[in-house]
Amino acid sequence: MKKSTLFLLFFITSFLYAQNIDIELIANGFNSPVSIKATTDSKLFIVERNGVIKILNGNGTVNGTPFLDITEKVSDSGGERGLLGLAFHPNYVTNGYFYVNYINDSGNTVIARYTRTNETTANVDSELILLRINQPDTNHNGGDMNFGPDGYLYIASGDGGGSGDPSNYAQSLNTLLGKLLRIDVDNTSNGNNYAIPSNNPYLNDGDSNTLPEIWAYGLRNPWKFSFDKTTGDLWIADVGQGVYEEINMVLSATSALNYGWRCYEGANHPYNTDNCPSESATTRPIAEYSHNGNGVFKCSITGGFRYRGTLYPNFTGLYFFADFCSDEIGVLTPNGSNWTMTFPKQYSNKGWTTFGEGNDGELYIAGIESGEVFKIVDTSLSIENVNQLNISIYPNPTDNLINFNVSLLKNPLKFIKISDIHGKLIKQTTSINSPLTTLSVNNLANGIYFIEFLDISGVKEIKKLIKY
Repeated sequence: MKKSTLFLLFFITSFLYAQNIDIELIANGFNSPVSIKATTDSKLFIVERNGVIKILNGNGTVNGTPFLDITEKVSDSGGERGLLGLAFHPNYVTNGYFYVNYINDSGNTVIARYTRTNETTANVDSELILLRINQPDTNHNGGDMNFGPDGYLYIASGDGGGSGDPSNYAQSLNTLLGKLLRIDVDNTSNGNNYAIPSNNPYLNDGDSNTLPEIWAYGLRNPWKFSFDKTTGDLWIADVGQGVYEEINMVLSATSALNYGWRCYEGANHPYNTDNCPSESATTRPIAEYSHNGNGVFKCSITGGFRYRGTLYPNFTGLYFFADFCSDEIGVLTPNGSNWTMTFPKQYSNKGWTTFGEGNDGELYIAGIESGEVFKIVDTSLSIENVNQLNISIYPNPTDNLINFNVSLLKNPLKFIKISDIHGKLIKQTTSINSPLTTLSVNNLANGIYFIEFLDISGVKEIKKLIKY
């Protein structure tokens, strides 16, 4: 495994309304990262396509031993195969269950449960297979999984590949391809290692060929979906055929929706309407962009999240997404009942494949080409250039002590806090001496931290600290 290198990478910012959206490198050295998931603490779990899951700690270090290694079971030989999805059970802290979505050596999708051994490793022999989906081709496998607010496991599946969904799988209720599925992993029925929730829309539709796991259909290749932490709304980014990429959003409890593929692509563009419902009978996306009509060439959307963190108030409610080909990060901004789409910044040689949401709501993004994981940041709240309180800190980087010169303060400080990169509080003091306060950081692991100062008038300042 490559050694993860920690350093701060600051890019030129772009202006979007009142925000300056940019990225900050957290760690690198990953092998084709395709998913980022979190549990209840500050760790991030980085899914590599070849079948490995690694732990990225709150201080920016990466564990030398993988959390899970199932490379011998996973096929990532071409197309869009590999270990594609990860979801932690809502009661993971107590039961240790997590679920993976991978393509096996036969080229088919496997949904399986594993059990953790301890906080940093899983039992590779604990696999319990829940579901298999036959794949007719190497691409359009979907692969993302999330537990919804209702506690059920949602699974995104692509239409099976091939240009234009030639077998019309996405519109058929007799196949799991081109669907959003919903299953109950806490119960079993009909000889399966899962049960069908009683309110799944096609459980009792009268057609024995209809598959009851289906929650919604008409999807081409839903490459990442998420639930809004605040509202529970469901967001799905669906990769387009040749012209349009789309973003769908509905209330999480809304079922039996037909998102329109292969009949329609994007917002209102017919693709192949043979034997299709009317456009009004399908659920259209809230936003789209074309490959050639929005600046630089684009080709494949990567879905993300609405920002619900606390570090960057300007981001609250924005939906972040990206395009794989253009290396742009895009943003949807609420505008009444509509959404305004912008592409504030283009990067290079990243190949954005996944966003991640930390336990605290902060957002991350990874590139399959670069093997890097970044944090989404608001540089209008620069933690390097703004010095509202006139506090100097030194030495920085440090290996032992950190000094705070507070002699130029207008008002006394209420506290000094040190947090890790995911916002978890590590150290705090209210004993602040003038002109110099010294704190020991000798017990902190090497990595990146944030120092927050707040004075009695409510003025706040944040600075970076590097411990080596």
